Amino acid sequence: MNRGEILLIVEDEILPAMALRDELEDAGYHVMDLTDRHQEALAAARGRKPDLALVNIELQGHDDGIELARELKAMGVPVLFISGQVSRARSAQTVAIGSLPKPYSALDMVKAVDYLLRHQAGDESMAPPPGLEVFDETAPGLKPDPV
Repeated sequence: MNRGEILLIVEDEILPAMALRDELEDAGYHVMDLTDRHQEALAAARGRKPDLALVNIELQGHDDGIELARELKAMGVPVLFISGQVSRARSAQTVAIGSLPKPYSALDMVKAVDYLLRHQAGDESMAPPPGLEVFDETAPGLKPDPV
């Protein structure tokens, strides 16, 4: 399958990031170079705007994934939080389109990316995968939990 959408993974744990990249590429996505820093991620996104950024909340060097998500959103790049910090992700739902909390499997991430990209394009034919929290009140039945 060749989807061709471009993804940016911003994750401070290199082995899970590499496994995630491999699974997403096997599913037909193009994954940009992996990064674990705020400024590197912004530079990559400016160079080649991704269709979706997968961002951990806690990054290397005390970088903040929520602030990164805010800047990516301003550039028109949708963000999916990939973090075990569920309450922080929910508190920042205005800068992201959803959250898939750790631990997740690479296959769950592929399903979440598939769903979110289709949802962003207006295709509601696919049900959201388990574990994915969508921060979009316009999606039927997907209102976020109140914080």
